[in-house]
Amino acid sequence: MRILLHACCGPCLLEPYDALAEGTEVAVCYANPNIAPAEEYVRRRDTLRAYAADAGIVVTELPYEPQRWAEAVAGAGDDRAARCRACYELRIGMVATEAARCGYDAVATTLTVSPYQDPVAIREAGEAACARAGIRFLPTDFRERYPEATRRSRALGMYRQNYCGCAPSAVEADRDRAQRRAARASQRRDTLPQDADPGRHQR
Repeated sequence: MRILLHACCGPCLLEPYDALAEGTEVAVCYANPNIAPAEEYVRRRDTLRAYAADAGIVVTELPYEPQRWAEAVAGAGDDRAARCRACYELRIGMVATEAARCGYDAVATTLTVSPYQDPVAIREAGEAACARAGIRFLPTDFRERYPEATRRSRALGMYRQNYCGCAPSAVEADRDRAQRRAARASQRRDTLPQDADPGRHQR
């Protein structure tokens, strides 16, 4: 079976590619019009391409069309889950169209390696997109491989982004990190002895 694998970045490619490539022909498709700004898109693409070149992996890049992504998710409004689902369907659909055109047997995605993504929504969006293209979608769940993907990408010195890709996700990631910092600070305050004076050593 020949698989065309949608990949969002270099770190997320590592473990899913190895899992799928055991006895199977796998090529990679970089189709990510969601990533913003353009400099971030290029940085993630170049990280992926550098690893793929060293590993002998074939990579196809589809056109970067952020306006197409904006139109695809416009109906979601502020609904994060709906926006992500529309994004999954667009990107996997782009790969499915390319796979059907080039004679691949199936499409898969690296997205499910991330514990921050919704594997059920990815599967449903992937199946819908591939059905329209007339090609098989391979449902996967690579989350158990995330720790190893993290370890390997760090060992390789890969660029590791700190948000999903789109502009709204960057804002949400910043907000989530700020909330976690505040929660940790609150927890530290709560664990101080009741008679402790955190300012008593200040002059």
